[in-house]
Amino acid sequence: MISVSLENVSKTYGDNPPTITMDLTIESGEFFTLLGPSGCGKSTMLRMIAGFIQPSSGIIRFGDSDVTRTPPNRRDTGMVFQNYALFPHMSVAQNVAYGLNVRKVDKKEKAARIDNALAQVGLAGYAGRRIDELSGGQQQRVALARAVVISPSVLLLDEPLSNLDAKLREETRVQIRQVQRAAGITGIYVTHDQAEAMAMSDRIAVLEGGRVHQVAAPREIYHRPATAFVARFIGRSNVLPVTVLGSDATTVTVDLPGGSRMDVPKAPDLRPSAGDPAALSIRPEVLRFTDGPSPLLRGTVRAAEFTGASVTYEVSMEDLTVNVTAPDHANGPQIGDSVGMTCDPDRVWLVQR
Repeated sequence: MISVSLENVSKTYGDNPPTITMDLTIESGEFFTLLGPSGCGKSTMLRMIAGFIQPSSGIIRFGDSDVTRTPPNRRDTGMVFQNYALFPHMSVAQNVAYGLNVRKVDKKEKAARIDNALAQVGLAGYAGRRIDELSGGQQQRVALARAVVISPSVLLLDEPLSNLDAKLREETRVQIRQVQRAAGITGIYVTHDQAEAMAMSDRIAVLEGGRVHQVAAPREIYHRPATAFVARFIGRSNVLPVTVLGSDATTVTVDLPGGSRMDVPKAPDLRPSAGDPAALSIRPEVLRFTDGPSPLLRGTVRAAEFTGASVTYEVSMEDLTVNVTAPDHANGPQIGDSVGMTCDPDRVWLVQR
C-alpha cells in the first residue's frame, strides 16, 4: 500500500484562473473520494494523478517518490473509466490480460491472475465470453478486474457507475469497495453522486468551482459541514440565514428567522463576532413538530412526500422553505396546517454563509 500526496497541485489553461488547486495527502490503503458537481475539477485532478494531464504547478508523490513528470505507464496505477474502455473484439480474459501482456507476465502466472481477478469481481467462468454478450454491470466488473489484475499501488476510478441503473449502482459500489479492501490498494474515486461517496469512502473532498470546501470522513461532512455549499450539496439540509448575537468558548448565540434565539455548538475554527451573518445547517430529520407555546420556527405545510417509513414535509416560512422528515403516522400534519418546529441544539451546525 502507498500514500498519494498532492502538494499545491493546480491546473491552469491559458490566462484563466486555476481549474483546481489541491494540497492534501491520501493515506496508504484509504478509499478517498473527490466529490462535486460537474465542472468542479475533480476529473482533472484524477487525470493529473494518473499522469494523463500535466499539472501547471505543484508536486504529486506516490509514497516518497515524486511522480509529477512520470509517464502514466510507469506510475503503477490501475484505472477504471466511466465508459469502461473495453476492447469489444476481445474476450473477457483477453481484456483483463491487457496490462499483464504489456508487463510481459509469463503464461502460467497470467492465467492464474486472470482467474483470481475475475473471481474477485464475481465473474468466475466468464473468461471466454465476448464483451458484447455482457450486461453493463458485468462490463464494468471486467473493467475493474482489468485494473486490479496488475496489482497496482493506486486504483483510480472516474465515475465508474454513472452508466448503470440504481440497483446495479448499489451492487457494484459494494463490490468495488470489497475488491479494494481485499487487495489493499489505495483507492481514489471521482463522483458527483453524494450517496456513492458517503457509502464508499473513508474520507471525502467536497469540491466546487475548483475550490476544496472540506476534507473529512462522511459522518463529519454530513453532521458538521464546513460551508453552506457542503450542507446543501450533501443530502438534504435546511440552511437558514442567521445573525450572530454573541459567543463564548463553546457556544454561539444566533437570531433565527422569525425572531427566536438559539445557542448552538461553536466550531473550533470559527471566530464569530456579534452582528456577523452566518448560516445554520439543520438536517430534516433533526427538526420535529411541536405543540409547545414557543417553537423555534413556525410555518405552513405546503407539501408532503411519503417515502414509506417516513414523510418529508415542505414547510413555508415567509420567504424561506424548510424540510422536516418525520415518522409516518395517521395524525401527522396536513397540507395547509400551521405548525411549530423545534430541534436539539446539539444536532445543528453553524457554517460559513
